[in-house]
Amino acid sequence: MNLPACLLLSSALFALGVYGLLTRRNLIAVLMSLELMVNAALINFTAFARFGGGDATAGAVFPLFVMAVTAGEMALALGIVMALQRWRSRIDVDELNRLHG
Repeated sequence: MNLPACLLLSSALFALGVYGLLTRRNLIAVLMSLELMVNAALINFTAFARFGGGDATAGAVFPLFVMAVTAGEMALALGIVMALQRWRSRIDVDELNRLHG
C-alpha cells in the first residue's frame, strides 16, 4: 500500500465519521463516529511516518499514545452514557440540552 492509497482510505473513513456525527441522534453512534474520525487521523500519522522518510519509530509512537488516551476517553464516555441510559429511557442527543439546571 502506498501513501496516496493510505490517504484515500483515511479521508474516506474521516468523511464517514463526519457523516455519522452529523446524522446520528443516538449518543453511542455519535461516540463511534468520533472514534472513527480519530482512527482516520491516526492512519494519516502512521502513513506519513512510514512513507515520509526520517525516523519512522518517532512517528509511530505518537499514534500509539493517542490510541491509548482515546481508548480511556471512550471508556469514560461510555460509562457516562450508560449512566444516562439508566437515568433516562432514551439517549437522544437533541434531548440532552435539557440536562442543564
